[in-house]
Amino acid sequence: MSYRPYQQILRRKSRQIRVGKVLVGGDAPITVQTMTNTPTEDAEATIAQIRRAEVAGVDIVRVSCPTQEATAALAEIVREVNVPVVADIHFHYKRAIEAAQAGAACLRINPGNIGSAERVKEVIKAARDHGCSIRIGVNAGSLEKHLLEKYGEPNPEALVDSALWHADHLLQNGFDEFKISVKASDVFLAVAAYQQLAEVCDHPLHVGVTEAGGKRTGTVKSSIGIGSLLWAGIGDTIRVSLSAEPEEEVHVGWEMLKSLGLRHRGVKIISCPSCARQGFDVIRTVATLEERLAHIEVPMSLSIIGCVVNGPGEALMTDVGVTGGGNGRHMVYMAGKTDHTMDGGDMVEHIVELVERKAAEIASANATGTEAPQPRAAAE
Repeated sequence: MSYRPYQQILRRKSRQIRVGKVLVGGDAPITVQTMTNTPTEDAEATIAQIRRAEVAGVDIVRVSCPTQEATAALAEIVREVNVPVVADIHFHYKRAIEAAQAGAACLRINPGNIGSAERVKEVIKAARDHGCSIRIGVNAGSLEKHLLEKYGEPNPEALVDSALWHADHLLQNGFDEFKISVKASDVFLAVAAYQQLAEVCDHPLHVGVTEAGGKRTGTVKSSIGIGSLLWAGIGDTIRVSLSAEPEEEVHVGWEMLKSLGLRHRGVKIISCPSCARQGFDVIRTVATLEERLAHIEVPMSLSIIGCVVNGPGEALMTDVGVTGGGNGRHMVYMAGKTDHTMDGGDMVEHIVELVERKAAEIASANATGTEAPQPRAAAE
């Protein structure tokens, strides 16, 4: 019998919008986003980066479009990739119109900051005409002057006030195909703002902790902030902001969703921290397996435990399990049952072969609708 999560997360009820072919909000799966860091004018480099993010499992990709040359390149980028593209245009209303015409699935824009009411109407018309949704992106580092004067400093109330002020510009024009973010680099500020916003509107929320830092620091900060919101049922799409390559943001985002049982994709590795009892080099083995198994999309679980203290118990709840033994011989478990022993010399190749074979069996069974051992979701 497969493991079931101790606690089921009850998601906040939100309206649903469409970002290209991807649904956001309502009962749609929580999506994972990232943003390119190549010059958008360089279509070839941007396409290559998006394709790497696609392999990692990204659902939506954002690109910055600050210039006319960038929006000109957007048409080729949109045509050559397989995920919806969000055009981040900040204050330039003409860039928003050009991006919509180029095929952007969504426009990241703050309507109150692009000028006159007539400009807002022009952007909304372009969005309607070309099937674009909009993301209102509030950031604690760039709050409007009138709100800073009102509140004195960035605080949760100021971020929510800004979000609702921008939303009102769209709603007054009968446009409700939008999502909202209220990001801050301070975890407490970001979480509090999202909590307050979630209580006063039903728009889908794009959740993130902005400018979180490098790979290690940013992962920790984002996991605390985004993770606590997801645990509370808040969030319809997420972006992990790291000073790292976009695909790394995608990997971290997926690990968050998998850890909370909100989505399932790829191989979940359950491994011990290793100690003097280990029968093989757990740390290097796991690091290698994470790289070698990154291409697998089928949800399944793999336990890699260095000794017999916890190994057999963990193997009971995973599709494939390995427990370190003596004399360089290690026990392999399949679907929780002892199956065979293997030599430590070629264990990585052997494990990769077992996992790929199991993934193929599961994928084939899913495609044909035949009965097959279901993938176990240990710790999910």
